[in-house]
Amino acid sequence: MTYLTQRITIDSTICNGKPTIRGQRITVQTILEYLSTGDTYTEILDQYPMLEEKDIQECIKFAADLMNRKFVIDPTPA
Repeated sequence: MTYLTQRITIDSTICNGKPTIRGQRITVQTILEYLSTGDTYTEILDQYPMLEEKDIQECIKFAADLMNRKFVIDPTPA
């Protein structure tokens, strides 16, 4: 397991190698999707009691940091 941040990890054997929270089977993507639909921190923490508020904050920071990188989009379909 590799720590991308203090709370975000990546492991090829967990969730197909997607970034997860502290090695648990909860992906950063899942948390961001909940937030994008308007769920509150409290609602997310009720759904995932093993998480902490700092985990959610770290997901947002992680996504913001990714947007700070250079991207090249390949127009060919996969």
